[in-house]
Amino acid sequence: MGPLLRAAVLSAALVALAAAGEAHTVSDFLNIFRPRNEHDYFHNANQGQEEDVMPRASDQQSLVAAPVSQSGLMNVPARSAPTAAAKDTIVLPVDNAAGYPGAWSMITQNAGVSAMHMVIMRNDKAIMFDTVTTGPSLLRLPKGNCRLDLRSREKGTEDCAAHAVEFDFVNGGVRALKDNVGVHVLLQILTDVWCSSGALDAEGNLVQTGGYFEGEKVVRYLSPCGNCDWREFPASLAEGRWYGTQQILPDGRSIVLGGRRAFSYEFVPAEGQSNAAAIPMQLLRDTTDDVENNLYPFVHLLTDGTLFIFANDRSVVFDYRTGQVVRDMPALPGGGRNYPASGMSALLPLDLRRGDVLSPEVIVCGGTPKNAFKFGETNQFFAALRDCARINPLKPGARWAIDQMPVARTMGDLLILPTGDLLMLNGAAKGCSGWGFGRQPVLTPLLYSPRQPRGSRFRALAATTIARMYHATSALLPDATVLVAGSNTNSAYNFSGVDFPTEVRVERFTPPYLSPERAANRPAINMATVPAGGMAYGAKFSFQFSMPMLHLRVTDADLKVTMYAPPFTTHGYSMNQRLLVLAVSSFMAGPHMYGITVDAPAKPELAPPGYYLLYVMVKGVPSKAAWVKVHK
Repeated sequence: MGPLLRAAVLSAALVALAAAGEAHTVSDFLNIFRPRNEHDYFHNANQGQEEDVMPRASDQQSLVAAPVSQSGLMNVPARSAPTAAAKDTIVLPVDNAAGYPGAWSMITQNAGVSAMHMVIMRNDKAIMFDTVTTGPSLLRLPKGNCRLDLRSREKGTEDCAAHAVEFDFVNGGVRALKDNVGVHVLLQILTDVWCSSGALDAEGNLVQTGGYFEGEKVVRYLSPCGNCDWREFPASLAEGRWYGTQQILPDGRSIVLGGRRAFSYEFVPAEGQSNAAAIPMQLLRDTTDDVENNLYPFVHLLTDGTLFIFANDRSVVFDYRTGQVVRDMPALPGGGRNYPASGMSALLPLDLRRGDVLSPEVIVCGGTPKNAFKFGETNQFFAALRDCARINPLKPGARWAIDQMPVARTMGDLLILPTGDLLMLNGAAKGCSGWGFGRQPVLTPLLYSPRQPRGSRFRALAATTIARMYHATSALLPDATVLVAGSNTNSAYNFSGVDFPTEVRVERFTPPYLSPERAANRPAINMATVPAGGMAYGAKFSFQFSMPMLHLRVTDADLKVTMYAPPFTTHGYSMNQRLLVLAVSSFMAGPHMYGITVDAPAKPELAPPGYYLLYVMVKGVPSKAAWVKVHK
């Protein structure tokens, strides 16, 4: 950046912060490593609201004056007619030649909150939560359960809206925590989880880190039970983690990296403990720029126990045990890939039958030109990136192999399916992350088949009718369908008068492998035969399954067994997601049931301890999953 342009950027920052009522010396602005103010990120969503950019819960009670149901849910306000921007969507021609293209269905019209963050728990419920910053949701807390609104203008103001739910994805149920009828729990967050991170620990508990304002150094815990609530521990982290990434490690601990101007990492302390200091990470400092572009770094646990860390357009192989960079990877040209450019990334499935232990591959797709956010501040929306790149970080001299998606995408989600294919969905073709910074929603999901040759890996599936852009999420479910929720490109819960209304609707996408004509091939795991003691590293693991039609015979060539680690998903990145294909060591056909034995992963570097979804597939059709604990 030239000196004149740098001066212009810094002057603009000075004006913006001065307008926000913050006093700083001029020397503060000469350091690009100083945090940007929150107002900078919501310019387009707040035009004409400069005096109150961030609404408080106490300021918007009129927005939630709709009738309240017994469960605390309010009526969804009427949506206004779609604007020109809302109608400008991308729908690709469906590839029907390859068979059933999938289907969409509605689970609920109102989940109460917009799902900025989502994780599937081992009690078969989805935890979905939002920031506490953007004002009331459409779900009231029970009497006596309000939280103090620490950001209100008036001391002692209470926030009585829910910002997190335990959602029953089978029937759409949502109930208040203190209402002990059923197991559908509404959860009360006391500190702000805005743009935070998370992982599931070895016991299947959600360990959730960081956030904004009073929540930036908090570690929270949530157990999967019918009456559990958040346990919050302030000042647990040494550095604030707003837009940081959390990764589970082979020893069961979590590491958390990065965040807004947090050029460091630290290990999540034991419950109730705190860290005295964080550890600097040069990659994060080197990859920041005037709009950052290195937030929510992509982190993947490799099969040798090292970490692949990608920030902006650069990546390294990092050994957290020694604190050393093992290998610098070549830069990925074309633009930024992390927030706010918001590309997608995943560790490709590890096929333990094929020797993928030595050849793990990382994929990075989409993103935006690096200056997309700056131009978004002037309502100019650049086209997102179309490229999809793969690399084996453990291979000396490795280079990125580039493919092209059928459509450009930013803010998309990338999920690994039980079959080993990947699903790309949600997001936009123009702009970048930020309230009001995205345009041209992409309604068509894409199926990506990593084992196919380059140029023939993508397939366009059935399109949704709902734009899922900034703050949308998705998750693979135990029944092998996909839960899709969220999207809020506004600075509050706005349902009218905006291009993209806040979304509280929750959808289910049924992938092509569950087509009606293939139902006869869908196996069913006999849950009673799944060992209650779980799966030990390096051991044999046996269970049984049946087929819907007894006369259909299954051979070992028809079989595939996979295990999936449910991720914590937010802002287009599914942290800790991984799929392993297990080797089948024996298979026996009985009169009514099939017996199968698989080889468990040999070590926690392949599959960190915890609960996994175990699927068995017959001729490419997955069963409903069994929850299996993997342990030493």
